[in-house]
Amino acid sequence: MKTFKLTVITILAVLSFSSCSYNTMVSKQEAVASQWGQVENVYQRRADLIPNLVETVKGYANHESQTLQAVVEARAKATQMKISIDDLTEENIQKYQEAQGAVGAALGRLLAVQENYPELKADQSFRELQAQLEGTENRISVERNKFNTVVKEYNTYIRQFPRVIYAGWFGFDKKAYFEAQAGSEVAPTVKFD
Repeated sequence: MKTFKLTVITILAVLSFSSCSYNTMVSKQEAVASQWGQVENVYQRRADLIPNLVETVKGYANHESQTLQAVVEARAKATQMKISIDDLTEENIQKYQEAQGAVGAALGRLLAVQENYPELKADQSFRELQAQLEGTENRISVERNKFNTVVKEYNTYIRQFPRVIYAGWFGFDKKAYFEAQAGSEVAPTVKFD
């Protein structure tokens, strides 16, 4: 009789856990982790392009060392920043975004240098690197949007009743989103001299 009761309790426990959608929560969490990997991948692609761009510019614009150094330092800081799937909090995503934003700003200043150097502007390798960077920036935007979509699905799923009860038990925590950069809601001012 004891074996029968134990078997029934085990079956009920398995059914109970399967009804709490543990496996689906795991799948959705893995989807978030996978998409986070894609975000990191495209940012790494951008970081990998930077040394070639810096070297190309350096060949034409030796006295732009401050601009070149800013790009190298921003890249170094951004590539050191790693966030595990378990640490996708608002604060960590914000820090990651700030580091990547610093790279973007430094790259913007570096690309503006081309206006002062017509030979650089005409250089084929510079133009190719610039096109690759533009494509990479588009990829970053796409992957960040996909990440936010997957995070929304995951967060919604774990916060619905009755899963909200089980999610906490099993350590399924809400994940943070990428948000717009501070100040991006203000359109830039265009002035013609």
